[in-house]
Amino acid sequence: MRLSGWGNFPVHTAEVSAPDGEAALVSALQKGPLIARGNGRAYGDSAVNRLNTVQMRRFDRMLSFDADSGLLVAEAGVLLGDVIEAFLPLGWFPAVTPGTKFVTLGGMVAADVHGKNHHKVGSFRSCVSWLDLMGADGQVRRCAPDRHAELFDWTLGGMGLTGIVLRVAIRLTPVETAWIRQETRIAANLDAAMDLFEASHDATYSVAWIDCLSGGAQRGRSIVMLGEHATLADLDRKQARAPLSVPRKRPKSVPLTPPAGLLNGLTVRAFNALYYRNGQRNAGTRLVDWDSYFYPLDAILGWNRIYGRKGFMQFQCALPLERSREGLTALLKAISAAGAGSFLAVLKRFGPQDGRFSFPVPGYTLALDFPVTARTRRLMERLDGITIAHGGRFYLAKDSRMSAETLRLSDPRAEAFAQARKDFAARESFASLQSERLAI
Repeated sequence: MRLSGWGNFPVHTAEVSAPDGEAALVSALQKGPLIARGNGRAYGDSAVNRLNTVQMRRFDRMLSFDADSGLLVAEAGVLLGDVIEAFLPLGWFPAVTPGTKFVTLGGMVAADVHGKNHHKVGSFRSCVSWLDLMGADGQVRRCAPDRHAELFDWTLGGMGLTGIVLRVAIRLTPVETAWIRQETRIAANLDAAMDLFEASHDATYSVAWIDCLSGGAQRGRSIVMLGEHATLADLDRKQARAPLSVPRKRPKSVPLTPPAGLLNGLTVRAFNALYYRNGQRNAGTRLVDWDSYFYPLDAILGWNRIYGRKGFMQFQCALPLERSREGLTALLKAISAAGAGSFLAVLKRFGPQDGRFSFPVPGYTLALDFPVTARTRRLMERLDGITIAHGGRFYLAKDSRMSAETLRLSDPRAEAFAQARKDFAARESFASLQSERLAI
């Protein structure tokens, strides 16, 4: 079947199976190198193997929950959205969540995902107590910080290349309501946006939409959205009657794939101006439902089609704090000069990070989407160079076109990861098109 990541690029013909138990997974291992695949929300080819892609969505059971500690044990194919649907009504919410709820727990482990609260709690590994991993020998090992610790550490962020995640135990966080107290602040430029992040370090959640096409005094103008889990005292009388539920919204969808060229410098510039003005009108503090704050794009089903039939690529880098201001300025200047801006441009502040191969680094991360064209590919190569020159690295869960040389220039840990895969006897049994492209 034809298979791709969320960016619809690259697209490959792949053999896909959907095992329904551990014995079937062992049989799949015997067919040659494989890669486990969750819900296909990695943007590129990290969950595609031409000859042996193993779909894990049939491992979809939630196995146990401790209401005292908030510890949930679930299989790797469980969707994050299903966890929220089951446990938010009971007063529990994911401690760390990426920008979509349509990801599997196994995928969250593989990418060691981060959220809007990374500056406070770190990445997904911070709430993982243990995981069960099937290795190349078909044996299942329970891995934790104090048990098979090396394997545990490389697996979180290892993009599924150390084994097949079967089960994971994660800690949820208690909440009083299903609402977020959102404070929207306007930053006139990049310096103002970064100053807001630094001054708001105590906020539980923080994220910014950033205009990557404006120049001059307005370069990097942003809408910064801070968030806190609302308490019962924050709700009005109607909301307080059912504090752990919010009105259901009918999702919208992209009805067709737009023609190539619809998203260009002019249309993105117009969108950015409109979005910024709308942010100015909505500045201040208000209550928003959890879905709107954490997963705004999930409300538009199939939004990845808006880039046209060729798909899109995402560029996401992390820059160390001491080089972030200079590096982000250089990136924005290059994007603006190219006139190939992204209207889905996101800026976040990262905090301390553990992990052998996890993406975040204390500093800032910038994420941008670009349609697949020869022009944008050349731009992204320039952005790669700027990132490397400022000591930054790239997010493998969003990568679809990086070279092995670029990876090693940006992340010296790549060689250690490749060696660890050999040590775990994983290199001959687990492989993706991304791992082949990046020589890891």
